[in-house]
Amino acid sequence: MDWGSLIGIVLALGGILVGQLLEGGKLGSLIQPAAFIIVFVGTIGAVLLQSGWRNFSQGVKMAGLVFRPKHDDYADLIRDITSWSVIARREGLLSLERVIKDVDDSFIEHGLRLIVDGVEPKKLREVLDMEISAYETKQRLAIKIWEAAGGYAPTIGILGAVLGLIHVMENLSDPSRLGSGIAVAFVATIYGVGFANLVFLPISSKLKALVSRDIFKREMLADAFSGIASGDNPRLIEERMNIYLT
Repeated sequence: MDWGSLIGIVLALGGILVGQLLEGGKLGSLIQPAAFIIVFVGTIGAVLLQSGWRNFSQGVKMAGLVFRPKHDDYADLIRDITSWSVIARREGLLSLERVIKDVDDSFIEHGLRLIVDGVEPKKLREVLDMEISAYETKQRLAIKIWEAAGGYAPTIGILGAVLGLIHVMENLSDPSRLGSGIAVAFVATIYGVGFANLVFLPISSKLKALVSRDIFKREMLADAFSGIASGDNPRLIEERMNIYLT
């Protein structure tokens, strides 16, 4: 669990609610189902229209990584890489066949398989770089739904406010309803701006950072696999991996 992300969103929402109370407002005045439906459903519709179902569903699934990011122990990974290079140097590249059975990462499995199949180091690096590029494109398209939601939500919030004001104007004959009606209308703007800046855009930025870290890990592995395929000294490969961490 990433407690920093959890505490951050609690502080952001809590600060707004506490501020509302300190100003003498009521929390109930911020609960408007109609405004929520306009902003939330409208934003989902706009994002779905832009991104398509595949990217949308993938982006929603990735939101869980904000609070439960994958843990990558680079020290253990470097030890594994060094171990693979030693095995390949002492027993030959085909000996890595037994290592593949214990790997649960598809990228690592693919890299080791290319080594075992005797693919030339240069060609191996090209294949892995293409896979990294394709993976990055797919991930960033999925993440973009959160960035798009952060752009659409405030505008749809304004749309909701205008719809609310139209409803208020229809009731000008009853002055007692004007004040509360206007207040309700502007709740849609609060929802739009709040969702965008407290939820959608922070999630987008966090996911971008996580994907960048994952891409960095894959580039490090691609370099290691290329070195193993070239028959580089295990000590040299280990030193290169340590340079990545610095």
